[in-house]
Amino acid sequence: MKQRYYSLDVFRGATVAFMILVNNQAGSAAFSPLSHAPWHGLTPTDLVFPFFLFAVGNAMAFVMPRLEAAGDAAFWQKVVKRTALIFLIGLFLNWFPFLMWQDDQLIVKPWTWLNSEGELRGVRILGVLQRIALCYFFASVIIYYAKVRWAFWIGVGILLLYWLLCILGNPIDPYSLEGWFGTAIDKQILGEAHMYRGEGIAFDPEGVVSTLPGIVEVIFGYLVGYYILNRGKAGSDVPASTLREGNPVYKTLTMLFLAAAVLLFVGYAWGLVFPINKKIWTSSYVALTVGLAIMLLSVLIYLIEVKNNRGTWTRFFEVFGKNPLFIYALSGLIPKLLSIIRLNDGVDENGAPAFISPWGWFFKYIVAPIAGTREFGSLLFALLFVLLLWAIGYWMDKKKFYVRV
Repeated sequence: MKQRYYSLDVFRGATVAFMILVNNQAGSAAFSPLSHAPWHGLTPTDLVFPFFLFAVGNAMAFVMPRLEAAGDAAFWQKVVKRTALIFLIGLFLNWFPFLMWQDDQLIVKPWTWLNSEGELRGVRILGVLQRIALCYFFASVIIYYAKVRWAFWIGVGILLLYWLLCILGNPIDPYSLEGWFGTAIDKQILGEAHMYRGEGIAFDPEGVVSTLPGIVEVIFGYLVGYYILNRGKAGSDVPASTLREGNPVYKTLTMLFLAAAVLLFVGYAWGLVFPINKKIWTSSYVALTVGLAIMLLSVLIYLIEVKNNRGTWTRFFEVFGKNPLFIYALSGLIPKLLSIIRLNDGVDENGAPAFISPWGWFFKYIVAPIAGTREFGSLLFALLFVLLLWAIGYWMDKKKFYVRV
């Protein structure tokens, strides 16, 4: 079964690569599949984050046996330390580079400040890595103490509970941006100044409340990893390349595809009454994305383990899978660092001096003219950045330099 680790590495690496691609679109336009759904609905971009949480659960399946053997003290030490580090790295990225432009002056970025309209703003507390940390922590505790069978039912219970809370929180309009109950709770815990404002109001798509169903993504990812490790490794004289009954890989793939089909049905059916929505992380969204993640992972197992279809494409994604956290963090550090550098860019529509960062300059004067359209320019810009980070990851892999948290 050792070779099956490679499928999971490729899955994790492909998820990281696509996450970087969609997070670093340049300009005001991007192809619709590379943007999040405006509210209800699903695009390929909406699959990236849940797939990453699913991959976190997969990886836990390899680590949990060692933690169980080491005992409670070792478990808590490992999980608390890892949770704290990932959370603090995410908070560091939100605050970085600790400088900001205000009234044409570069100042130290405070924890809170007043913007030009006199409104209180602050460093965002939560984000992608913070959600990963919280979901990892609670999923680890549930799996460690509840074990496989009860972890599954706890996950189902969380999804049902979240649905009930949405309805009780606002029976009239429970699934709208204005009516979703979680925002009021997030404001009380985080404070409006420290919340995301991408929707034009204080609303955090990685808020405290919507983290609850995100925990289930990790639990189900673990259950799938556990199944692959423990159910698919039974001995057999049938070669893996001969996919037929009696082969443990055949049985594994059959059950995985069946589970994927059931979850896809549940997700779409549930979505008729509890809309599929990434921004409030609805339970139907969890069921659907877990089903799609299982299906993709099953295809990778078939291509890589059964057909031994390995080469440049698998190697490309494996590089991202070897240092996923470091490469993802670097993808946030580079543009943030460049954002504090201002280059002269003529004058704006009011005749005032205009400025542009090196990041924006490269897109506006190099990439966009080559691409021809803003959509292709945005895609080309993001692809070039992915390739840059891949080159860094490739060099790190060659040097056997891996950043572990």
